[in-house]
Amino acid sequence: MKYKNIIFDFGNVIGKFDGKYIMQQFCRSEEDCSLLCSVIYKKWGELDKGTLDYDEYIEECLTALPERLADPTRAFFKDWPRYITPKEETLRFIDELVERNVPVYLLSNAPDYFAEWAKQYEVLKKFSGVVFSAPLKTAKPDPAMYQYLFRTYSLKPEECFFIDDLERNIEAGKSLGMDGIIFTGDIDEVKKAVEF
Repeated sequence: MKYKNIIFDFGNVIGKFDGKYIMQQFCRSEEDCSLLCSVIYKKWGELDKGTLDYDEYIEECLTALPERLADPTRAFFKDWPRYITPKEETLRFIDELVERNVPVYLLSNAPDYFAEWAKQYEVLKKFSGVVFSAPLKTAKPDPAMYQYLFRTYSLKPEECFFIDDLERNIEAGKSLGMDGIIFTGDIDEVKKAVEF
């Protein structure tokens, strides 16, 4: 294999994050769903960066929404991670890497709430290191997040390969010397790139 370490993003790489689908699990009508999405996802990037307190943001959203949507809003903030669907091909690839003693790492943007929630995921227990953005008060594509991963786990960027669904995150890794691929859901494409 061409690389010593494989770095994974979480959303849309390990688990499918479909904001609209997730929201539909908490509301009855398309109208309510659109309204909730427009309010709740508005500052999601700040949750990922850890610059916005999760509980305070729940209150902010409740204030911005009609009273009738209070219960769905609270339910969403409590249970949304349940509706991230695992990407089975990626999970199998992770198992294959682990079986071959190839270290796997996580580098993912996510709120503090998800960083805590993710501790129960069996797949992440197989990882040599897990880095979520919010606890670091930064987020990809900020180079600081990548450098934290390299520094914390003594990784050389040129020995790492990064799998992320967003081009800007791959480009940020490349600017620091880490090769990568924009993940489209095709694991065979990834295997070819890493010469697995």
